[in-house]
Amino acid sequence: MKLKYILIALSAVLVIWFIYDSFSQPGPQDLAGDFKEVAMYRNENNTGPIVRIYAVTVADTLWEEMQTYGEFMPHTKYGNTKVYFFLKDSPAPEEVFPGEPNFAQQYQEYNVAVYEKDAMSQASFRKHPFGR
Repeated sequence: MKLKYILIALSAVLVIWFIYDSFSQPGPQDLAGDFKEVAMYRNENNTGPIVRIYAVTVADTLWEEMQTYGEFMPHTKYGNTKVYFFLKDSPAPEEVFPGEPNFAQQYQEYNVAVYEKDAMSQASFRKHPFGR
């Protein structure tokens, strides 16, 4: 009888620990930089490569934080994920779309960085991809 209560208590502690661990995982909301997603595109193709494109504003040029933000974004095997970063007080696109370029040309000069994870899961991070 005593063993039964010990096992139940141990199981309850483990369940509580698993739940806490699940909800306390780090995410983009924990990063410094006040990241805000202003535009997003995802194709409707669920059987082939999934393309995700994001336009995100950031408070400052925190390069490591931007790269970490990109790593937090969802990625599908054989898919492509791109995150374009713009400074918070600069113009940023309200719409992104597939193909090249992924947003209106008038915003290219305001793009401070881009993170991309390609179909082979190779990640790249470029500062000022459109020159400056």
